[in-house]
Amino acid sequence: MVKIIGAGLAGCEAAYYLANKGIKVKLYEMRPKKMTKAHQTGRFAELVCSNSLRSNDPYNAVGLLKEEMRMFNSIIIEAAENTSVPAGSSLAVDRTLFSNYIEAKIKNHPNIVFINEEVAEIDPNELTLIATGPLTSDLLSKNIQSMLNQDHLHFFDAIAPIIAKDSIDLSVCYLKNRYDKGEEAYLNCPMDKETYERFYTELINAKTVEQKDFEKNAFEGCMPVEIMAKRGKETLLFGPLKPVGLELENQERPHAVIQLRQDDASQTMYNIVGFQTHLTWPEQKRIIQMIPGLEKAHILRYGVMHRNTYLESPQTLNNGYQAINYPNLFIAGQISGVEGYVESAASGLNAAIQIESWINNRTIKPLPRETMIGSMAAYISTPNKQFAPMNANLGLLPSLEFKHQKKMRKELYNKRALEALAMFKEALK
Repeated sequence: MVKIIGAGLAGCEAAYYLANKGIKVKLYEMRPKKMTKAHQTGRFAELVCSNSLRSNDPYNAVGLLKEEMRMFNSIIIEAAENTSVPAGSSLAVDRTLFSNYIEAKIKNHPNIVFINEEVAEIDPNELTLIATGPLTSDLLSKNIQSMLNQDHLHFFDAIAPIIAKDSIDLSVCYLKNRYDKGEEAYLNCPMDKETYERFYTELINAKTVEQKDFEKNAFEGCMPVEIMAKRGKETLLFGPLKPVGLELENQERPHAVIQLRQDDASQTMYNIVGFQTHLTWPEQKRIIQMIPGLEKAHILRYGVMHRNTYLESPQTLNNGYQAINYPNLFIAGQISGVEGYVESAASGLNAAIQIESWINNRTIKPLPRETMIGSMAAYISTPNKQFAPMNANLGLLPSLEFKHQKKMRKELYNKRALEALAMFKEALK
């Protein structure tokens, strides 16, 4: 019997893999009995920030990661593909349908017992996977911190606002993907230079929620838009407001463009891409309604800040997500130091593979470094004085050890990874 704490992306992925291998699982989740400050529901695998699982391009790092997960029949990728909404070359989902799909599969699996309660303490003698994600409860965080001799366990993330589609002025905002890649799925709000400069000035001077000292180190990959803007007037123009590739045919390129991405299957909700924020709610409404096409925006969910918890994993975990000093304890998901939805699910899948090996052989079998799943595990377990959560990226992979054309590099990375993973799977048998 394996105890899994947390029915998020990593926990559900791990539970489903182990259950399909005939291993009994007890899956614990405290929501909705005890909620976090960011979750809205008690549903499994709730997507708290964006509804996008990012690129589908197999030659992109996260696209490769998805390909690898498919080879292990990932429940997260299966659910996403069955509940997808238009997002161009990206994979985005209807949040509610996505969570419901996963929850039904998990709760109806004969090898999984679901227990709706908070776990506050870890038994080091019990085979356990901690997959509590970035919103681990205070009691469990303190227990983990004490067990693993960790000084700090937290940083902060920001959530972008969601807008009702029927409040968007479609005579101003237009449907287009950057460089016309994939099916048109983004609504674009164009700004001329004067409008952008007025918007920028108000944004950097807007009131924010008062932060406590321990909240002030936000993770770079999910930086509040107002903080990003304060780095310079041009910063947003090379980030979430980049206009390149979003100009309309025979028209001059806008100075800046704010994109809205479909958030549900019925096309009633759109989130503001890259607009995670720590502004007060009245200021959010005021700033958002300065955006062309959003003057009458009805905000369905305001942006909020929430705590994210992660370990100094290189001191704590090996490359099988196994605790170095507690061999029956595995830790996956964002708490382990991976960053992103797909990465979290992939770490749960990897941890489950290692737990299965530990049960059968009392050893772990790390995935090949040539794979994205394996390279992520190597990253979180390699000594690093500047350790911080990391998204999947091709820079994590070992270099190609033969001459090749630069334009072929991504394709060669993909081919090498999938071949290595096929050999690994064969060896598992």
